[in-house]
Amino acid sequence: MKKPIPLSSLLKKKIEEEQEDSKEAVEVTDETSELYKDLTSNIEKIKQLLGKSNDITFRELTITQKPFTQGTAVFINNIVDEQIVNEHVLEAIIQYPFEKELEKENLFSILEKETLSVLDVNVLNRWDDIANEIVSGHTVIFVNGINEVVSCKTNGGNYRSIEEPSTEVTVRGPKEGFVESLPINISLVRRKIKSPDLQVEKKKLGKITKTNIAVLYVKSVANEKIVQEVKARLNRIEIDSILSSANIEELVQDGTFTPFPTVFNTERPDIVSSELMEGRVAIIVEGTPFVLIVPTSFPQFFKSAEDYYQRFDIASLIRILRYIAFTISLLGPSIYIALITFHQDLIPTTLLINLAAQREGIPFPALIEAFIMELTFEVLREAAIRMPRAIGQAVSIVGALVIGQAAVQAGIVSAAMVIVVALTGIASFTTPSYNLAIAARMLRFFMMLVAATFGLYGVMMGIIVIVAHICSLRSFGVPYLYPIAPFSPTGQADGLIRAPLWWMKKRPHLISRGRTKNMPKDLHPTPTTKGDTNDSS
Repeated sequence: MKKPIPLSSLLKKKIEEEQEDSKEAVEVTDETSELYKDLTSNIEKIKQLLGKSNDITFRELTITQKPFTQGTAVFINNIVDEQIVNEHVLEAIIQYPFEKELEKENLFSILEKETLSVLDVNVLNRWDDIANEIVSGHTVIFVNGINEVVSCKTNGGNYRSIEEPSTEVTVRGPKEGFVESLPINISLVRRKIKSPDLQVEKKKLGKITKTNIAVLYVKSVANEKIVQEVKARLNRIEIDSILSSANIEELVQDGTFTPFPTVFNTERPDIVSSELMEGRVAIIVEGTPFVLIVPTSFPQFFKSAEDYYQRFDIASLIRILRYIAFTISLLGPSIYIALITFHQDLIPTTLLINLAAQREGIPFPALIEAFIMELTFEVLREAAIRMPRAIGQAVSIVGALVIGQAAVQAGIVSAAMVIVVALTGIASFTTPSYNLAIAARMLRFFMMLVAATFGLYGVMMGIIVIVAHICSLRSFGVPYLYPIAPFSPTGQADGLIRAPLWWMKKRPHLISRGRTKNMPKDLHPTPTTKGDTNDSS
């Protein structure tokens, strides 16, 4: 009879087997090791790294006959430009007259300098670099007997064509907007700023997605401290996936718990170019048409591209109108609630009698009445956004008319409340920035609560709290209310109003390095002669 093996020995043996398996797994999946010289081993290794996906193509090639040299081109179908792969890589290798006594050590030099007619050709020997190149849309060529590969830049595929942005429409401005391609977006900015001072620094973010981003700034204009701060915050990002610019916005912004946006975003190249010339920094993310601009300030969200394509007096009037509309969208229902609930003596007698007659059969107080209409309006607005474009506007308009009229006839809300809520909703659409408009919609409910509790005194206290909160915000170290607080006389030329171009001679001193713009002193054209300007001679 055999003596039973002790349990401790079994456990020890099991642990040793698991350690051996883990060592073998590390050896197989080590992505930092160098390649093998055997082509078959390399192909098996790359299949293991890429998960044997069906969209990966392995194209076998016979590079030279004497000596017989075999190779394999590896690329992913849907993210490469097939024409470049066929004509400038595969066909170029097959048709190139290699020497009969060519040594394998000289093969890569010939491929890199003479055979492959693509923009970027690199020689790699690490598995992690090779895998990153393939998933980025490059074509990698393995050669039997060589423990290195040639990587060719062949990324392409289908992208949305350049068209007018749907969220930032202008009358006289350019009709081009950013798309989801990083190279195309950079080229749109390059076309407007044709200067070697425009710096473009690329990097990858996301441990799994490895999303390409680009940091743009004008070297002679941007503040070096702000540029370094932007790079430092981007370098601190350690996350698995970056799928849009909104992910980066949340990770680099100063104020996290605030309804106000501290990072500006746009999909217009002209706005990005204008902000770069002011000294700001742009962050372009692959896969999204919205470009981030930092640092930003509160007055920047009231500016529109149309302001700089119209006369300064027209642009100033429209900009002041935006500030008034923002105030209405924030305070409209709360002021009405305060007047109806606490301060009837401030309402003219005739109007007060009409309002009292309208509210005679209303079973709810003004606060509940306002909440019902505001929530209904927000639901209609959200439904209009999510529904197909062909019927979205019709549903929102018809729904607002039908529900508003039915609510008044049913005695649930008064006609005056419908007018106030409708005016507030329309005023919110005048804000150029969608993010700031959402902030006003959120704070509107807070202002309604304090107005129903304390009247106009509560409204004033709410305004003080909001202004104090805005004053405490920073955007990459720059005060959020700049140039209002701290007050900057030169910044007022493009603040509440849009002054003529010949007045805007200096850049924001907290953002830019060189404050003075290269602008003639006598830029404003003045007539040199009076009367008829035709040459009488």
